[in-house]
Amino acid sequence: MIQAIAVDMDGTFLRSDNTYDNERFANLFKRFQEHQIHFIVASGNQYYQLKSFFPEHEDQLTFVSENGALIFEQGRLLRSKSFSPERVERILAFIAAHELDLDVIVCGIDSAYILKETPQAIRDFSRVYYHRLKELNSFDELPSEDRFVKFALDLPIDRVAAFVTEMNDVFKDEIKAVASGHGSVDIIIPGMNKGAAIQWLLDRWHVSPEHLAAFGDANNDLEMLGLTPNSYAMAASSPTVIETAKHRAPSNNDSGVMVVLEQLLEEQNNEA
Repeated sequence: MIQAIAVDMDGTFLRSDNTYDNERFANLFKRFQEHQIHFIVASGNQYYQLKSFFPEHEDQLTFVSENGALIFEQGRLLRSKSFSPERVERILAFIAAHELDLDVIVCGIDSAYILKETPQAIRDFSRVYYHRLKELNSFDELPSEDRFVKFALDLPIDRVAAFVTEMNDVFKDEIKAVASGHGSVDIIIPGMNKGAAIQWLLDRWHVSPEHLAAFGDANNDLEMLGLTPNSYAMAASSPTVIETAKHRAPSNNDSGVMVVLEQLLEEQNNEA
């Protein structure tokens, strides 16, 4: 019996145009409530962006944002993990040495931060994913009162593998760099991933991972998919995700997550 559902957003729940079938989801969500099923939005993206997709339900959902560093439930921050100030400085120095200052977004709890020198097109695109985004003259201006949970870079796809390997080698167990699809690289706190955050929630709710359904498409979904036998790789998933997940789901552009969830709910009704 499914008691919790965790879905990635980009390439999974959302169609390629960043939309989803709102009416279909509203009908499904009523059924989730009837069956007391927790619905978790699990993404590398910013909480303020994620909740904007669910204006009618944002205070009824659980959000695992920034790849697990932040957990919000019913609009309240439940848990947060952040880098030390010293580590933030070293990460930024590494990024600067690779001349990637204009390709990075520093993600805090209160806001995300980007340089004013970053090309306008990139800043405009970034605002699609970061609804709280402040522009700085220098990362030396990062506010001391905010805490920083992730660094997000957008690289040419052919540079991603080498950069991820080098950064993980240099920083050892201090950070984890992970490819999150389409040229994106997330630098996160070791042990802080979607899977760890969702396991924390399941423990809090007294729900077994066997009663979780999880959906993803990129390598930052691997720990989440590895939690449960009810794991689904989307049609356009990375090879590693396809290997990790126990099942396949139709394309995100065909509302694949909702197709599977409707089937699962129907099976549960038939078993009742």
